Amino acid sequence: MNDQKGRLIVALDVETFEEARKMVDALSPIVEIFKVGSQLFTACGPVVVRYLMAKGMKVFLDLKFHDIPNTVAHAVSAAVGLGAEVHEVLGENQEAVQPAGGLFMCTLHTLGGGEMLRGAVEAATQRAKNLGVTKPLLLGITILTSEVKTDNMPTILLERARLAKASGLDGVVASSQEASLIRREFGRDFIIVTPGIRPKGAATQDQRRVSTPAEAITNGSDFLVVGRPIIEAGDPVRAARDILREMAESKKVGQY
Repeated sequence: MNDQKGRLIVALDVETFEEARKMVDALSPIVEIFKVGSQLFTACGPVVVRYLMAKGMKVFLDLKFHDIPNTVAHAVSAAVGLGAEVHEVLGENQEAVQPAGGLFMCTLHTLGGGEMLRGAVEAATQRAKNLGVTKPLLLGITILTSEVKTDNMPTILLERARLAKASGLDGVVASSQEASLIRREFGRDFIIVTPGIRPKGAATQDQRRVSTPAEAITNGSDFLVVGRPIIEAGDPVRAARDILREMAESKKVGQY
């Protein structure tokens, strides 16, 4: 189970900083990566990202940037810079704490087109070099897991994944059902992050294309994003441990 710890991403889809802080404090012994999406970032702003970095956590910033190329390039550059001067969120009497390698992951919509994606890669690379941090993994959004599956979905997905790859992105966000297609097309070096993960027997809620943790790993996903099944559980730590255990049940880890 321990070898799956670095593959689980817990989505902090909560309303307040205090809720996020309590969840991180509870889960940090067994979870390394936390996702900050639109809800929490809109409520708290950059402080929540800097807090996570100051705690030594890896941050997946899931804001799905999609705008004109210049705007997205500046936004991605600003995101890379969130790792600077994080110590102030811990209080004036605390020693300065350097970020754990800067931002870990960041998302962009592939619908923004090649020029936008390439500009984002260039901006992230340059800003990371200037700051002396590792460039975050840039991931392209292909098809949202809430979308209804259609006959031409595999074709659309692969077109968007190819655009992401050609534009220099490190990988894509895709459901487990499409992960096997992407893995066969692009091999092991192209990262696949999969949301819509539900433990065995759990309700799907508003996600249409869901899978269990073991199914996602078997299909080729590198990282699994889990939100409500953990943060809304009566015992989030136990829920996270159960998901890690299910991930470890996969019989095809690393075989792609």
